[in-house]
Amino acid sequence: MKKWMSTLALLLPLGASANEGMWQPHQLPALADELKALGLEMDANSMTDLTAFPMNAVINFGGCTASFVSPKGLLVTNHHCGYGAIQYHSTEEDNILETGFLAKTLADEKLPVPGYKIWITESITPVTDQVVGAVDPALTGAAYAEAIDGRTKALVAECEAEPNTRCDVYNFHHGAQYFLIKELEIKDVRLSYTPALSVGKYGGDIDNWMWPRHTGDFAFFRAYVGPDGKPAEYSEDNVPYTPKRFLKVSAAGLSDGDFVMVAGYPGRTNRYRTAEEVQTYFETVYPQAKVLREELIDLIKTHSEPGSNARIKYEGTLAGLANYAKNYQSMIEGYAKTGMLAAKQQEQDALLAWIRGEGDRAAKYGDVMNQLDRLVAEEWAHAEKDLILGYLRYSQMTNVAQSLYRLANEKQKPDLERESGYQERDWDGIKAGLERMDRRFDAEVDKMILHHLLLRYAALPASEREPVLDRVFGLGAEVDADKLKTKLDSMYATTELTDAEARLAWFDKAPEAFEQSNDPFIRFAVANYDTVMANEKKEKDLAGQLMKVRPDYMAAIIAFNQSQGHPVYADANSSLRLTYGTVGGYSPQDGLVATPFTTMEGLAKKATGVVPFDAPTKQLELIAEGRFGEFADKAVGSVPVNFLSNLDTTGGNSGSPTLNGRAELVGLLFDGVYESITGDWAYNPELNRSIHVDSRYMLWVMKYLDGAENLLDEMEIVD
Repeated sequence: MKKWMSTLALLLPLGASANEGMWQPHQLPALADELKALGLEMDANSMTDLTAFPMNAVINFGGCTASFVSPKGLLVTNHHCGYGAIQYHSTEEDNILETGFLAKTLADEKLPVPGYKIWITESITPVTDQVVGAVDPALTGAAYAEAIDGRTKALVAECEAEPNTRCDVYNFHHGAQYFLIKELEIKDVRLSYTPALSVGKYGGDIDNWMWPRHTGDFAFFRAYVGPDGKPAEYSEDNVPYTPKRFLKVSAAGLSDGDFVMVAGYPGRTNRYRTAEEVQTYFETVYPQAKVLREELIDLIKTHSEPGSNARIKYEGTLAGLANYAKNYQSMIEGYAKTGMLAAKQQEQDALLAWIRGEGDRAAKYGDVMNQLDRLVAEEWAHAEKDLILGYLRYSQMTNVAQSLYRLANEKQKPDLERESGYQERDWDGIKAGLERMDRRFDAEVDKMILHHLLLRYAALPASEREPVLDRVFGLGAEVDADKLKTKLDSMYATTELTDAEARLAWFDKAPEAFEQSNDPFIRFAVANYDTVMANEKKEKDLAGQLMKVRPDYMAAIIAFNQSQGHPVYADANSSLRLTYGTVGGYSPQDGLVATPFTTMEGLAKKATGVVPFDAPTKQLELIAEGRFGEFADKAVGSVPVNFLSNLDTTGGNSGSPTLNGRAELVGLLFDGVYESITGDWAYNPELNRSIHVDSRYMLWVMKYLDGAENLLDEMEIVD
């Protein structure tokens, strides 16, 4: 193993720009003085203990974050993070997604959605020596990638020998460091309370990523365990989980300039990508992905009436498509306005000049940029084709058939040799997906999605076409859309995969059963398998090459940044991080200043009675009467609804508890402003702002609008 990898853990943050950085828990002691100066009232060193307050109260909510807020396993996250579960329990006759839901007793709580789990991080252990150090450095390409994969699987298997644990090996600094993260897995999670859609998603897609904002983006769930206190599958005998730590909820709130911090699980950032990668994403990937998402949104809406079971089943899909369509639009606009490419190229030129400077830097890093550019160009050589085929995942029939056949083949191997995602540790999740598919699938909508994407694919140049796809779906040089529709009509009419019981039966079948099947989608999966495997082999070979080059590139960046006094932190990778800063507004453009708080009066002024500005009548009456109770803020003159901070956050931070200096919950992070979306690629202290729902508004809605006194009574609310 290269020496610089083993010393990375000793690097300390140097001169971070404003509040830039999503910091690993072990880095917090180095930030202690700055944190204290800003307003942290607890020992920063204590926050490295993941079994102690407050970090043990922070929960991995499967793509989002949540936190415990009572000794009875009650947890809070964003409404949009719980959207899938709320949608799952909604029907045309009882659409709780629209009306809201409150369980007045434990017995009233909604049964767990198949596969919904939460994870509590218990330990983070450096394992770079056990991963990279245990692999023959002479290996290259796919062999190297598979060797690294084998080492991580072995570490995970050893860790998961302990019951009720979920372990994963995460790489940091693009493969320079590896950490084994161990989490307690809780399998019984039930919906306790969600406000109506007109509160939880007030402003809808129009206000998404925008400021000012007036969204009550919160929902409550409860974690259950067996009578012995240990995690268990759902049972009527299960009891609420007693967390080791939970957060007190502040009714006192915040003021402009106050210290805040967020602990959570940010998804992905790309702060250390090359100029070529920036150009590829912003000029090719994002524009094409935005168009594809918008096309699918229009298609789903065209083939499902509002309020129908078909539309309810696809509400979660629509929300996800719309969220990132707008995200990509902002990415594209921000790229054009801010000169991001020129700035990235300037940074890269400075790095190259530094490499060519004193000492042995040229010998260490001289050719790494050329190698990386060559591999990146190879990675995106078929960008349009890869995007369209990637979006075929929205066709559930093709996706489930291929996943089941892949599972059948992977089961023929020893568990540690199976592809990630198909090991025994993954089987419960696969089964859960097969079970809940009925609540998220409509055959007519799915058919039209597949029809549209196949027509998009058929428009590609002949050199980009896949012979198996052409043969199975009858796609020639000229494609007849009506003929393709007839073909798909027949496939959907004769497949058995639309039936949950039939889908689950395929879970246990051997490859031979698939190969003998006459089911049209199973036949497609079998026919396409060799192509999938050949493409995967190419991808692994490229990945293996990148896994050797990127750490060298990161070594150069880290050494250069430290020489310049710039921050040293890893890109977000869905692991537990902490970010900190202060409450404050910003100036989105010349002549405009955005203040940091919105109010209930502002919410009422937006109300039109039409979705998405259809605030509940009762809420508007309470606002008109000035019935703000104990949650009014004298400085704001009302109940604050949402507020801004300069925290460095991204997707995955949704639902993260926003904490004050005493680690009391003062809100939930749920979004960023439109101008900050490019922050995934480059932090801008003037424009990067995060949006939070204020705890005072959450408490007001619970008490005065929805009558959730039973939940308020079990929470510890402090002034």
